[in-house]
Amino acid sequence: MNLAFRIAQGGVRTDLPASLAINPALATWLQYAGDGCFEIRSGKVELGQGIMTALAQIAAEELCVPLARIRMVPASTALSPDEAVTSGSLSIQESGVAIRLVCAEVRERLLERAAVVLRAVQRELVIVDGVITHPGSNRSVAYADLAVNEIVDGEASGKVAPKTAAAHVVVGRSVARLDLPGKVAGAPAYVHDLVLPGMLHGRVVRPPSPGSVLETVDAHALDDSGLDVTIVRNGGFLGVVAAYEYAAVRGAELLAQQARWSTADVPFQRHDMAAWLKAQPVDTVELQREGDPNAAPGETFRYTRPYLAHASIGPSCAVAQWRADALEVWSHSQGIFNLRADLALALGRTAPSIDVNHVEGAGCYGHNGADDVALDAALLARAVPGHPVKVVWSRQDELARAPFGPGTLVEIAAALEGDGRIGLWRHAIWSNGHSLRPGRAETPTLLAAAEMEDGFVPRVAINAALAAGGGSERNAIPFYAISNRSITNHRVLVMPVRTSALRSLGALANVFAIESTIDELAERAQLDPLEFRLRNLENARGRRVLEAAAAAGQWSDRKAMGEARGRGLAVAHYKNSGAYCAAVVDVDLSVDVRVVRIVIAVDVGMVINPDGVKNQIAGGAIQATSWALLEEVRFEGDTVATSNWEQYPILRFSEVPAVEVHIVDSAVNTPVGAGEAAQGPVVAAIANAVKHAIGVRVFDLPITRERVAAAP
Repeated sequence: MNLAFRIAQGGVRTDLPASLAINPALATWLQYAGDGCFEIRSGKVELGQGIMTALAQIAAEELCVPLARIRMVPASTALSPDEAVTSGSLSIQESGVAIRLVCAEVRERLLERAAVVLRAVQRELVIVDGVITHPGSNRSVAYADLAVNEIVDGEASGKVAPKTAAAHVVVGRSVARLDLPGKVAGAPAYVHDLVLPGMLHGRVVRPPSPGSVLETVDAHALDDSGLDVTIVRNGGFLGVVAAYEYAAVRGAELLAQQARWSTADVPFQRHDMAAWLKAQPVDTVELQREGDPNAAPGETFRYTRPYLAHASIGPSCAVAQWRADALEVWSHSQGIFNLRADLALALGRTAPSIDVNHVEGAGCYGHNGADDVALDAALLARAVPGHPVKVVWSRQDELARAPFGPGTLVEIAAALEGDGRIGLWRHAIWSNGHSLRPGRAETPTLLAAAEMEDGFVPRVAINAALAAGGGSERNAIPFYAISNRSITNHRVLVMPVRTSALRSLGALANVFAIESTIDELAERAQLDPLEFRLRNLENARGRRVLEAAAAAGQWSDRKAMGEARGRGLAVAHYKNSGAYCAAVVDVDLSVDVRVVRIVIAVDVGMVINPDGVKNQIAGGAIQATSWALLEEVRFEGDTVATSNWEQYPILRFSEVPAVEVHIVDSAVNTPVGAGEAAQGPVVAAIANAVKHAIGVRVFDLPITRERVAAAP
């Protein structure tokens, strides 16, 4: 259950931002340690995006201490505020805002107490490095002498104003990531590195295709293997536990050879995915209707994005340990409280009897297998109580069993009116839902929950409410000025494979479709694509990033690109409520489809860490390039055919383009996230650059050499 759903249910304060309203106790967020450091507890987690560094900067700023005196405590259901899921580029907007208010209020309370101790007027006091001084008398008192943890007793009022942007000395400046030195030096940092006393190793034997059912397996299949392993079976869930990792891996391989499974049909192949999506039962919602969208037939453009894998470099991993009547789990889940809720449902436990601790994983781009492997570990650990059991998924399971980003069909009918303006826009989407996250329903969504004896019926993925960002409809509403338009979303209700959130969700397909269509309309209007966008775009912040990207990307020089080279442009307002992002992309098609350079301008409101923003935007741009050119889940018969790197290639280091990121100053605006803003504009700009290079448009992702050659 996410923050928006909780607020809608009531029972929380309405005078505070969502995260703080649900967790109003100051001590939940902040404690003062004996070594003079503030321990800050966020419910958001580090997924490689540098969020713990940015949140530490916010705390240091408001508490008036050096960054070195802020210690970010890893999230745990036993200690941390429940902030649902780290997703949607919302960590700064939700946790950052909450921590800012909490620390501002603690600072105010410290000043109030110091005024009494120093017998001074509060407004005359100044704070430097955790020491409060009265300049007139030169008397001072340190935080350590003010019983800080007594001060943080009670609930936040939300009435203390944080510092203004002009007063910032830590926020708004690039600082080194707090988590990188240890990782660069090879120190243990990830859940994969975790070693606990008495730890055993487990592996799970998964069915050969989604939906297959375990029919038989010989309980003595490994008796003659020479391996000391324990076989664990619970209905269709099958795995092994061993003292050594090799024994677990080899034991699972041998057990898989003995298991017999029924087969389940995956009812479509990639070449007819769009037709299959359109033929399924759907839940249809009209998102917007303005003017008369049927005033003219319009020209129809049809776009597809394939099913996509998360393709995390490090496979999903978890450790679980049963102690007496309690379960402890170590996981790189995006939502430890939501995971705990689903573990409780699947295992027939109460939530308080389970503790989930966040430990970083090796990459997460949405709802991948991190939650699923936690249940795997818990089921295997239950067979060996008292021992922690570590489970690491295989590469095959990571690419073929984690939830996929849904395949999508987008159809846009558009027409021009006089003076190069858009007069008609009809936008329709067909896609599975983009959310199957745990903790949001009365039945669990974890993979093994459907495999267990008396298992749970798999649920159909949903979309979040559009006000909370949406799913397949995310960014379907264009922010251009269009007098007649309708936007319709068709959520496909049949799921041959599990689908859930993948970085940027529906924004990837929708921005790709919208910005490709905008280029087509510009061509028909005989206008430069930049001029056409500016003519139809009234949003001032959108225009600023568009003009900034065009200037930095030398848009005016695009006519001199040379043979088989092209330059494309695209812009979007992420979720129509987040960051503004525009991209200019150069491609070279002389040998293959290659992205040479990406120039991005972004407005994320108040910037906490400029270097962090640039890293997030650049990382998103590189991943978007991989999606645009290479990535596609394929199906053969009854199985997922892309279960290794040869079958599911991702962008190699040698193929990574040069990326420039320019931050458009917007400090007076609320800070928003950067992690998902670049994906849609970059993919669309690549498609537009390909059209500029060779004069034909590719409407289906990925944009491969074969699709370029087949383009009309």
